[in-house]
Amino acid sequence: MILLAADTSGKHGSIALTRMPDDANRPDDRPIEMLEVVPLAGGTFSAQLVPQIAALLGKHGLGVRDIDAFAVASGPGSFTGLRVGLAAIKALAEVLRKPIAAVSLLEAVARSAKTLGRITAVLDAGRGEVYAGEYDVGDSVQMRSARLVPRDELFSLASGCTVVTPDPRIANDAREAGLSAEEVPEPRSDTIARLGWEKVQAGETVTPEDLEANYIRRSDAEIFAKSSS
Repeated sequence: MILLAADTSGKHGSIALTRMPDDANRPDDRPIEMLEVVPLAGGTFSAQLVPQIAALLGKHGLGVRDIDAFAVASGPGSFTGLRVGLAAIKALAEVLRKPIAAVSLLEAVARSAKTLGRITAVLDAGRGEVYAGEYDVGDSVQMRSARLVPRDELFSLASGCTVVTPDPRIANDAREAGLSAEEVPEPRSDTIARLGWEKVQAGETVTPEDLEANYIRRSDAEIFAKSSS
């Protein structure tokens, strides 16, 4: 079984091609084979994404009809970047009639943590704000909330939690505020692929029609429209 994953949520993105043995019933039955991860330069996703997918498949002797499922980073992140990635995956999945696993980047951060218990997964959102997702991490990972908050309010909201983030500045600030903090790798398409396989095996997939971005932050157009009304 072949799964293609895409992450175009940030300044830089990537695509990942993975294979799972056909006789594996669960993702942990056998290791998922990461065939290749291809980086995508920021600012050119719309021009690069589809050609790079075609080139990656061809390099491994595959065609689009060999893909069994898709995984995609659904946000939060760049409005333009997310739209490009989701549109491409929607189009491919619709033509091929294959399932899509939508993976939250905050969930990816939470799932990368070694810490168990109550955690707050944090990503820098720019403009003095952060994306914060509160999770209970144990045998499973349960989301309690996901929101956009001012950076200077984060640590009061994260009281009693371990802050988990790929941003060393946020981790250092959390420790200085008296909180526990854990740094994890920046989520990439290989992480999206691994979590995507789990969702596919669990039947947690969406159709192209139901695939939506989880921006959390409203777009500037929405903000300006509300301000002028």
